Amino acid sequence: MSEPFDVLPLDPLDPTQEVITEQWLGVHNGIQRELFGDTGSCWTVSEMRAIHRRGDRRRVDLVAVQDGSVVGALEVMMPLHDNHHMAMLWLSVQASARGQGIGSALLDRAERVAADNGRTTLLAETEWAHGGSDEREGWAKSRGYAIAQTTLRSRQPLPADREALTAILEGPGAEDYVVETIVDDLPEPWFEDLALLRTRMSTDAPLGDLQTEEEAWDVERVRAQHESMRNGGRRVLVSVARHVPTGRLVGYTDVHVPTGDGTLAYQQDTLVLREHRGHALGARLKAATALRLMDELPAVASVRTWNADDNTHMLAVNRQLGYAVDGYSREWQKVLS
Repeated sequence: MSEPFDVLPLDPLDPTQEVITEQWLGVHNGIQRELFGDTGSCWTVSEMRAIHRRGDRRRVDLVAVQDGSVVGALEVMMPLHDNHHMAMLWLSVQASARGQGIGSALLDRAERVAADNGRTTLLAETEWAHGGSDEREGWAKSRGYAIAQTTLRSRQPLPADREALTAILEGPGAEDYVVETIVDDLPEPWFEDLALLRTRMSTDAPLGDLQTEEEAWDVERVRAQHESMRNGGRRVLVSVARHVPTGRLVGYTDVHVPTGDGTLAYQQDTLVLREHRGHALGARLKAATALRLMDELPAVASVRTWNADDNTHMLAVNRQLGYAVDGYSREWQKVLS
């Protein structure tokens, strides 16, 4: 017979809920270790609190508590600047507590939260390691979710071949462009162009069947996102491609390095504006970032990135830079009636 459990609200910013917040995040991080071992993508409490303070999404957090311990964790994220029809779900259940209806209870609550906030399109993610399979596929389909996009998780080991990276960075065919890289502090003149680049990132990257709209980015939103990463304790590297004739930034890539570990860097966005493609700028941006990581943060042993399985161009760039696939993820989508 299943043990009873309670579903309770959580506020990660409430200092009186320090312990339960750590347990909530521990359940989420535990799934990563279960799937990927020591190579799981884990968050710290300070990072999560910095993200919650950013205020670009309404976040509703819940825990499933059984016998005094948190065994299930949920976050419902609802964009506030754009995509007001969407809700993103982050749901995890501890392995020892599965099969008791905890995941279904949390998903029911998530869907009610989304509906109560006028959200009609729900997104959730599953992951699995290379060589494995998506063990949540059957459950997701039974709950009315459909595969909207499949993503490859890849890893670039560092240090990499410096001569090969330099050859990519200084290769022919991009005489009208220069690549610039910063660590931690974004130059003020970059913000306006980065706002345009992030807006275009939301529509120019492959989206599969995801029912998303263009995101609304301005200078203040770019600044708030950057500051939240720094306030959460992450080092940030940003490389940009500057079009010399106009002086404008036409491409960028950014990488985050958690200071708690310091050996793993997370590749975030990489985008070159459509009108400036065909000059190997994506490869140059990534090569410049890898070189700067090797010089500034030599403890970083690998860079992790995610790319849609139909993003053939960027996957080819990754192979050129020495990335290898080590995992997969799926975006599952459900449209509420």
